[in-house]
Amino acid sequence: MNTPSIRVDLRLIADMVDPDCRMLDVGCGEGGLLAYLEQEKQVDGRGMELSMAGVNECVRNGLAVIQGDADTDLKDYPTDGFDWVVLSQTLQATRRPREVLDNLVRISRRAVVSFPNFAHWRVRTQILLRGRMPVTGALPYSWYDTPNIHHCTIRDFIATCHEERYEIEQAVALNGDGTPMRMAATSALASLLAEQALFVLSRKSS
Repeated sequence: MNTPSIRVDLRLIADMVDPDCRMLDVGCGEGGLLAYLEQEKQVDGRGMELSMAGVNECVRNGLAVIQGDADTDLKDYPTDGFDWVVLSQTLQATRRPREVLDNLVRISRRAVVSFPNFAHWRVRTQILLRGRMPVTGALPYSWYDTPNIHHCTIRDFIATCHEERYEIEQAVALNGDGTPMRMAATSALASLLAEQALFVLSRKSS
């Protein structure tokens, strides 16, 4: 069987996830990451997707995916129900991102969260010079049709992790196509140069 093709950033996530683990992909789309992990690492994967079209495509491909909303449905999952949970390029589209993050670290040992960095230099330049909401590779929508309702910078995210007492186990700066950069996302330069960021979080031990 051919290995499913997935985005560069999803391949990075797949490399992190342990074989034979229990994993939940929140906002899984058409299930590319789930299919890859089930085939390549024999992961016991589950998915949640808001779009019915995405759910139908996953089910057609034999994936265990349900329709659900991260804002309202994660609370129904049991504490420590998974080894890994993934929220890729979805946090900025949630209505209550802090509650979503709380649930992610509650229901899993490790949570992978990635998002576009609203402080990237191209974003800053478009606002400064053009006076308009930015459109970039990582933020491709116009202001009137964007699903992104809570724009976030890397520094915002790190501050929230400290406030909520999440342990940051890994912090990866990514360029526009999801390729890792030669700097940690926690570095000063990443705030300016990284178009996206990926964090691995866990609950701090008491």
